[in-house]
Order: sequence, then C-alpha cells, then structure tokens
Amino acid sequence: MSAMLNHSIVLASHNAGKLAEFSKIFEPLNWQVYPQSHWNIAECPEPHTTFIENALAKARHAATHSGLPSLADDSGLCVQSLNNAPGVYSARYADSHSMDISASDANNTKLLFELNAIDANESIDRQAYFICVLVAIKTPQDPEPLIATGRWHGHIAQTLNGHNGFGYDPLFICAATQQCAATLTMDEKSALSHRGKAMQQMLQLINTVW
Repeated sequence: MSAMLNHSIVLASHNAGKLAEFSKIFEPLNWQVYPQSHWNIAECPEPHTTFIENALAKARHAATHSGLPSLADDSGLCVQSLNNAPGVYSARYADSHSMDISASDANNTKLLFELNAIDANESIDRQAYFICVLVAIKTPQDPEPLIATGRWHGHIAQTLNGHNGFGYDPLFICAATQQCAATLTMDEKSALSHRGKAMQQMLQLINTVW
C-alpha cells in the first residue's frame, strides 16, 4: 500500500525511449516511473504468441522483483502484406547479434528487405499498424490487472526518415498526418501513437479503479 500512496510504479522495460514516453504521460498524476533496471531486474522472457500474455508476464516479473506496482506493455508492428508480421516478434525480428548494427537498424533493414522481396509486379500493400497492450498490476498476484489497448494506423515508407523516437519509427508514416513517426516531437507522438492511446486509457483506469 505504501508504494501506492507514494505514487511509485516500476516500468517492466529497459528501453530508455519507452521510459521517457511513460514518464511524460504519467506527469499529470504525479506518479514516479522507475525502470526495472533500478533493481537490476533482468528482462522477462516473452514466449507467448499474444501481446496480452507477454505484457502480463512482464508485469508480474517486475512486480515480483521490485515489490512495487508494475506497468508493462507489449507492443508491435503489424504489416498487412507480411501476414501481420513482425507482430509479437517486432523487437527481435532480425534477431541480430552483430556489434556493428543496433537491433532497431537490423529490424528496419529486414522489414524493408521482406517487403521488397514481394513480387515486384504486384501492387505491394504497405498498410500497417502499431499495437500496444498495456497491463498494470498492484501485486504479482493481482487478480484484476488493468488492461488497455491502443492502435496507430499508417503505412511503411520506402526509406528511413527522421531521428526521433525509436524502433520502427523511421519507417512508419502516420495515416492521420502523413508524417513519419521519427519526425514527430514526443508530445505529438504521444497524442497520436498506439502507446499514447493505451496510456490515456490506463490513466483513466488507474484514476477510477486504483
């Protein structure tokens, strides 16, 4: 209960970009968001085939090792022409272990390769969407996890553009604005993105349920 009164929550991620986004969105509630690395918590395995199962596993893992309420998301990019791949495997799509290229660069390179490998005579459907499933729990055994879902529709660009954001942002063109996600400011992205939409739902749930 003390963690709730102190408005502290652990983010089940080591991703600095996610931490910045979640911290920004939680500012109105005066909640302090800590990364799980604050407790040297290792990344949780993600063996499941659905976003919600992976998010819940990560939330329980972080809550168990930190003793705090936890927040976890499982997010991914679903590309129509690739049968909604990379999906739950988005973060490890390329599974690159090279020291010369980041995971994001490897994933973006593979995504472009897979789309370009489709028969050039076909009209390639580059429609795609990001999805975020967000789970918040008070304790590892919380029988009533809070669950929020957000989607961000758009399409995959031909080339990389922009330097903001992370992951597939340099390739994702927002349907609503026709801007590349990696050219948006954090405030602009929070207002449009899958994670921003899920977070707004989660803030309402936290306010009304917790």
